[in-house]
Amino acid sequence: MRFRLLTIAAATLAATTAMAAPRGFTVEDLVNMERAGSPAVSPDASRVVYTVRSTDMAKNRGHTELWMVDLKAAKSAPQQLTKHGSSSTEPEWSPRGDAVYFLSTRSGSSQVWRLSAAGGEPVQVTNLPLDVESFRVSPQGDRLALSLSVFRDCADLACTKSRLDAKEKDKATGKLYDRLFVRHWDTWNDGRNNVLFSAALDANGRVSGAPVSLSGSLDGDVPSKPFGDREEFRFSPDGKRIVFAARIAGKTEAWSTNFDLYTVPAAGGAAPRNLTPENPAWDTKGVFSPDGRTLAYLAMSRPGFEADRFQIMLMDVATGQKRKLAADWDRSAGSLQWRADGKALVVDAEDIGQHRLFSIEVANGKVTPLTDKGAIGAFDLRGDTLAYTQANLASGAQLFSMKLGAKPVQLTTLNAERLADVRWGEYEQFSFKGANGDTVYGHVMKPWNAEPGKKYPVAFLVHGGPQGSFGNGWSYRWNPQVYAGAGYATVFIDFHGSTGYGQKFTDSISGDWGGKPLEDLQKGLDAAVQKFPWLDRGRSCALGASYGGYMMNWIAGNWNDGFRCLVNHDGVFDSRGMAYSTEEQWFTDWENGGAYFAVPQNHEKFNPVHHVNKWKTPMLVIQGDLDFRIPTAQALGTFTALQRKGIESQLLVFPDENHWVLKPANSVQWHYTVMKWLDRHLKQ
Repeated sequence: MRFRLLTIAAATLAATTAMAAPRGFTVEDLVNMERAGSPAVSPDASRVVYTVRSTDMAKNRGHTELWMVDLKAAKSAPQQLTKHGSSSTEPEWSPRGDAVYFLSTRSGSSQVWRLSAAGGEPVQVTNLPLDVESFRVSPQGDRLALSLSVFRDCADLACTKSRLDAKEKDKATGKLYDRLFVRHWDTWNDGRNNVLFSAALDANGRVSGAPVSLSGSLDGDVPSKPFGDREEFRFSPDGKRIVFAARIAGKTEAWSTNFDLYTVPAAGGAAPRNLTPENPAWDTKGVFSPDGRTLAYLAMSRPGFEADRFQIMLMDVATGQKRKLAADWDRSAGSLQWRADGKALVVDAEDIGQHRLFSIEVANGKVTPLTDKGAIGAFDLRGDTLAYTQANLASGAQLFSMKLGAKPVQLTTLNAERLADVRWGEYEQFSFKGANGDTVYGHVMKPWNAEPGKKYPVAFLVHGGPQGSFGNGWSYRWNPQVYAGAGYATVFIDFHGSTGYGQKFTDSISGDWGGKPLEDLQKGLDAAVQKFPWLDRGRSCALGASYGGYMMNWIAGNWNDGFRCLVNHDGVFDSRGMAYSTEEQWFTDWENGGAYFAVPQNHEKFNPVHHVNKWKTPMLVIQGDLDFRIPTAQALGTFTALQRKGIESQLLVFPDENHWVLKPANSVQWHYTVMKWLDRHLKQ
């Protein structure tokens, strides 16, 4: 009877939800959405383990658990594998498929745990005095590769722990440096490096003995900071060697992109050997073929350029001979995985406003698309079974599986019930003739409640990067659906410099920040208004972050009759100040053809500070105080200029955020502040 009553109640709730009045998407919806990620296919390709990240608003943070889907069972429902107050992340199957390894802080620090595929409670695999940052399991299941943050001159892990404990007790807080980086992204350098270790596993699957340093002799981080992960190191198929990527720091790290691939015995005992010394640019993400004879990896060709094309390279392991794969395919690859027969690679890449999966044949470089519209996230391949996450402009990431050459199957329906009454803003891609007569692409999105014959105010979104894209994907920071839910139409243009349209197009923004991109934005908005009559050009505001924030400052002085208001998040105000204070010096060097002291005229050519006298548009300025990419002084300069000129302006500062706004409560505050600013200028 109890089951029957519950069933009736569930059916009633479903019916009520289905009949509920439609509504727009809100920021509360956004921050509370569940997010799928990190798919890992079992060795026999029968199951997929993946992560689901939810939001704990009370604790103001995300929380991640492991889930699994049975691919063999018809219409199998996802099964939750872990449930704990601490998150569980980075799942990886044991070679026999009898267990899943993962990271968790449930013991008080980040350690590797092991969960039997048959169920039960997880078993702690590592119990080290330091956090495990990332890991991999050897193909034989007898060893772990581990990344730990240590002082490289320490003889053991206990030494690093003792130094950190002593620092906590020291009342003196000064930090002394003799080289860059002194800080990176959002963290001050404390003298530690990410170092790759390996540790043997005993018969019970637990670490036996002290970990052995593999990369500690190199002055660099493995994986790289701030966003490197375990894709930067992998075992060979026989488990005897590990390949990893590293950049030697020295005195030049802050202006170098020279990563190399190294190989080292998995058990240690020998110094790492450089596999790519001939390339002064970026080499990374080495992956051995199933037979271990070939190493596929990604390589850039131009030193100092972080947005260069990642070309796929193949290296004969025995001879060291290298060749390019699909050299004429004008896309930049993201990640690589080998097909089981070793005859093809599966890669992801941006492609004309989409982010797709492709299969590339090793023999002839033939490229075949595997997915169509939408944005691919993480993916994993075992045998001929592919699992991946995919999103689009009307859906957060869902988990899919696919037999190579067959149609994909959607495995999850995260947030379906929570968002059942949401009416999404309809969107469409369009193109126009931009700068130099080139074809440029953009998207438009209607408000959720759009009616025929009506016009709607426009939020004109400008992406960052500058080598980036606002395409058919999903964002938890800049999401057009939030604006659609608030009654705004949105327009977003992939101007010259955007990724996914060929490397020449991406290159075209360097040295021309205020030139072709501004022309594309102007022509793109005009083209959108002509094509989509529901856009009210007279009621429009422009918004952007990072390079998009720079563009708000540039628009203020060079398109000052274009918008009723501007929103500038972490934007460059003074190019000279930026050049001498940003942490990754290679970025400003490349974009301006050299360091400021060498070519000051290049940096000043498109410097917004020179056009402040023409500013008149109201601007909301937003800054994360932990942003070391575009430091807080840039926002203070912008706001000071606005205030001194008597221009309506506001400054919103987040003391605990970096270049991005990540904390749920801060995201809600950010969105409400922005929407109130738009409402004031477009709806009143």
